[in-house]
Order: sequence, then structure tokens, then C-alpha cells
Amino acid sequence: MAILVVGSVAFDAIETPSGRRDRCVGGAATYFALAASYFTPVRVIAVVGEDFGPEEESVLTRRGIDTRGIEHVPGKSFFWSGSYMKNLNEAQTLNTELNVFQSFSPKIPAEYRDSEYLFLANIDPVLQADVRGKMPKVKMVCGDTMNYWIRDHQENLARVLEHLDALLINDAEAKMLAHENNLVLAARRILAMGPKALVVKHGEYGATSFFGEQAFLGEKCRTPFRAPALPLAEVVDPTGAGDSFAGGFFGYVASQPQLTPAVFRRAMFYGGVMGSFAVERFGTERLQALDPKEIEDRFALFRQLSHLD
Repeated sequence: MAILVVGSVAFDAIETPSGRRDRCVGGAATYFALAASYFTPVRVIAVVGEDFGPEEESVLTRRGIDTRGIEHVPGKSFFWSGSYMKNLNEAQTLNTELNVFQSFSPKIPAEYRDSEYLFLANIDPVLQADVRGKMPKVKMVCGDTMNYWIRDHQENLARVLEHLDALLINDAEAKMLAHENNLVLAARRILAMGPKALVVKHGEYGATSFFGEQAFLGEKCRTPFRAPALPLAEVVDPTGAGDSFAGGFFGYVASQPQLTPAVFRRAMFYGGVMGSFAVERFGTERLQALDPKEIEDRFALFRQLSHLD
């Protein structure tokens, strides 16, 4: 089952206590696609500039990711520079250059119209809503957003939330979106905005899922579920961990014949698995060449963390 992801493919400059990289292939769609590619076919819609050549694109194509939806236009690719020297849990943005991404208008190739699953990565909600409207027959659609869109574009974001099966955001974003400091109350308010499910990412503390009143998983499923995070001895680069979580989560969902409560719970574990790999190296280095056995071995560790007996 193919996933279509719409989002950013970019260059990152990253500084952490472990060192520095001045030019990594990054972007939300890149991290998501790499993580999801270990479970199911992935197609990408994005825009890049003249500085993004075959060598950079091979980061995706070597994993079998379909890049026909990546538009190459004159100019420079989206660039972000960040530092984690003060706090590994929160990036300090040093520089953002939108470049060709500023005029990004997603174009859906004819070959992508039969995609069964759709992930709307962190981009302008106007663009998210446009793509969602052009893909009315997908089996499941998930989305992401960030504080900028929540703070300054709530009306446009509301139109997206109405048509999501699941929203994946971090706990600070959830509380901001709901105007509520209590996470349980915040989840209730967000679910009332339209998403059938909410997955709240807590970084090094795992993730929690909440469910609305709809019979989303084939039955009334209202009990929140918490998946742990794996304690790591060293975190090299947290960039893209949340997008990698989303890729592992949605990739596993798309790989299964039916979405059930058990599949949803396992998907959250696989999200944690892929997020934990992402932070072990700079940029997407770790995600580019994983062994499937590594993924299953780490999934087993995650399961052990959650077993009382």
C-alpha cells in the first residue's frame, strides 16, 4: 500500500555537542519517507532547487522511494540551520532560507493518484487542504503541523483538521492548539476539531494516542495508549526524530491489511523505533542504511519496556 507524502526536502546545517554537519539532506518529507520506506512503498511530492542533484536525490532513491513528484526549479533549495548546544531537546534556529519552497505549489503526478495513504507533512495548511481535496479516495490521511501555523494560521489549519484521520504533533503544539495546559483536556478539544485520532509525541518520553467518538478502529476505542521511548546512551542529532516517528508509525499502518486497535498500538512502537534510530547519527545518515533485523530487534526492546510481567 503506497503512502504519498507532501512536504519539504531540504538542506540542513546542524550543530550538537557531538559535532557539526554543514550540509545534510533533510526536510520533513525526507525523514518521513526514509523511515516509512522500510515498511511500504513511498512517493514524495516536494520542490528543490538547482543545488539538489542526482547525488542528493539518491538518498531517497536508494531506498526505493518514488521521487517523480519532486519538482526541480531554478534557485536554491530550502535551507535550515540549527543548534542543540544549549538544549538537546529543543533546536535553536540560527537561519531559515525558504528559497524555492516559498512558492511551493504541490503538483500531484497522475501516477500518484492511486495512492492509498496520504501524509501531509508540516507545510502551509492551505497547501495541505489543497492536496487533501485532490485525494478524496485515500484510505487514511494523517497530518502534522507546527507552532507557526497554529499561532498565525488557525482558520486555515482548522479546515485541514476537519479531514484528518490522525494528527501527529508534539505535546507543546497540542497544548498551544487547544489553548489548554492539561494534555488530556487539550486532546479532547483537538479531537472535537475533527481528527479521529491524536498522537502526541513526547520526544525522549515516548508518545500517547487519544481517540475521538468515531468508530475509527472498527470499534469504539476511547482509552488513551502510551508507547515508551527507548533510553539511549547517546543522542547525536535530534533533528527529524518526530518526522521519523511519523514515518515508522504510518509506514507500519500502511503495511497491514486492516487497521485495528492492535495495529495502531504496534504502529506507535514502530514510530518510536524509527525515531530512536534517527537520533543516533547526524541528519538521515542512520535511516539511509538500516537492516530490517535491526528494526525488529529494537521493536522487541520496545515491547519489553512495556511488559510488567
